[in-house]
Amino acid sequence: MNPVPPGRRRRLPLSLRRRPVPWERQRPTWREARPAVIAEALKRARARPSGNWYVVGGSRDVRDDRPLARTVAGQEVVVWRGADGRPVAGPGICPHLGAPLGNSPVRCGTLVCHWHGLALEGTPFAGWEPLPVHDDGVLVWVRLDAAGGEPPLDAPLVPPRPERARALSAVYVGAGTCEPEDVLANRLDPWHGAWFHPYAFVDLTVAGLPGGDGNGVGDGFTVDVSFKVAGRLVVPVRAVFTAPGPRTVVMRITEGEGEGSVVETHATPLGRDGRGRPRTAVVEAVVAVSDRAGFAVARRAAPLLRPLVRTAAGRLWRDDLAYAERRWELRSTGRFPG
Repeated sequence: MNPVPPGRRRRLPLSLRRRPVPWERQRPTWREARPAVIAEALKRARARPSGNWYVVGGSRDVRDDRPLARTVAGQEVVVWRGADGRPVAGPGICPHLGAPLGNSPVRCGTLVCHWHGLALEGTPFAGWEPLPVHDDGVLVWVRLDAAGGEPPLDAPLVPPRPERARALSAVYVGAGTCEPEDVLANRLDPWHGAWFHPYAFVDLTVAGLPGGDGNGVGDGFTVDVSFKVAGRLVVPVRAVFTAPGPRTVVMRITEGEGEGSVVETHATPLGRDGRGRPRTAVVEAVVAVSDRAGFAVARRAAPLLRPLVRTAAGRLWRDDLAYAERRWELRSTGRFPG
């Protein structure tokens, strides 16, 4: 892609690939996907502050009739909506006899333990202490200072997003046997896209690296890629991948269809499974915008479109979690290259 003159906005239209390149005849990217570049980007991301905030799920998943239950960094957590509609969070273990509060109902903003009826309104009670919680309109976060071990921040560092009033958002949640750094390493390797996901991407070129190499933007990877729509119909875009925090990678479309749209990938540690292996949740928020006239109609059909967006994300993450799990397995046994 050629540079765009300052002040001029480029629109890359849908296009029809006349001669699709067979998968095995793609240009190899292994020489460009240098392990040291990925490792340095991961190192910088892990050094950035999080303020001890962890993403637990989508805002729509937090309801007023039952809690959203998660295990975060080995701690059971519940989040629900109080009588005023604001989120309330706290430990997921009842302070009475240890019942799992994630299985208890919410009545008029109060979480009522289903074992003996102990009512929790989101204020301290008998050793049960509420947790700081933040709803940014797309995702819900909790702050776990003991797990994070960093200086706490009053609110999470939410990446810039399109204005909610003109965007369509959907949240996908998955989990794998790996650590958050393995999820980030996957996202900080854009070179694998067309090889590992040929059903979704074609014509992928990494146009710039962090540090201003080539067409790099600050600390991001700049990627020119075409998204497959149907058959040979593709959507070419330019996107920039950045890692603003130790558990977050953001892809932002900077040119082409959907300019300004973002995909936020958050890796939340869950804890250890029965075999002592780490489990990590992938919470991915797609916040899409478009200046096409029909997008307003799409926004009104959001309840129908969100499951489709989640299905598409789930297909990608079926593969990418296998990538992350393989990376963790090799690291944990001392067999990871490099």
